[in-house]
Amino acid sequence: MLKSLFTNTKPIIGMVHLKPLPGSPLYRPGSMGEVCAAAVEEALVLQEGGVDGIQVENIWDYPYLKCEEIGHETVAGLTAAAMKVKEAVEIPIGINCHLNGVLQSIAVATAVEAKWVRAFEWTNAYISHAGYIEGAGGKALRYKNAIGAHEIKFLCDVHVKHGSHFIVSDRSIEERARDAELEGADAIIISGWETGAPPDLKLVRTVKEKVTVPVILGSGVNEENVAELLAVADGAIVGSHFKSDGNWRSPVDGDRVKRFMKRVRRLRAKP
Repeated sequence: MLKSLFTNTKPIIGMVHLKPLPGSPLYRPGSMGEVCAAAVEEALVLQEGGVDGIQVENIWDYPYLKCEEIGHETVAGLTAAAMKVKEAVEIPIGINCHLNGVLQSIAVATAVEAKWVRAFEWTNAYISHAGYIEGAGGKALRYKNAIGAHEIKFLCDVHVKHGSHFIVSDRSIEERARDAELEGADAIIISGWETGAPPDLKLVRTVKEKVTVPVILGSGVNEENVAELLAVADGAIVGSHFKSDGNWRSPVDGDRVKRFMKRVRRLRAKP
């Protein structure tokens, strides 16, 4: 599946963290032009640094709403910014609408011709900061078919960060990864317990052994651990490490991106 999206093996997806969109508590009225300009600027820095793809998400819209409560204004703002990014770069882009707004992400991705969407909960359920979040897979696949979005791929978290999974604790993460694959996930994302925290290497290896779809790292990959983690995983989504001081709230640091991607290229070159 990854070969259909990216040129290189072990693809690295950089993050464009959109500033607050209309309707969110931190949005500043009249600032959409600045939101789009900042998104394009960071996307170009990521592309110049050598990443293989870019994921656009509304991370600054916290505190987040559950998927069924996400407003039209959020979808419109996310679409406007993602379109500007899509027009500015030559590498593929994907969409993530918080929180688990998978149907909204599909709509945006279709409008801007993005290649994938990220789903925080594809099957099963968990308790997020916003409350009870159910698996979106069943509705997402039907919606994808209904609007003819056949080319869009689903990158799906299992045991996503920032939440409690006690309600499904009688089933292992490996079993839940298998659930997601059986119910249509195109790739599995494994992350740490919070933004910037790396996943457990043993867990990544175990999940790889249980599924046939690609396994992607969803957080905490940096220059120090990338060799070890990418030796097992099929790719990575990198956000915090590409920012100044490793803080996701900071701007993208082009030098950090270039150093990281230089190391990744060395890894790819090894037999």
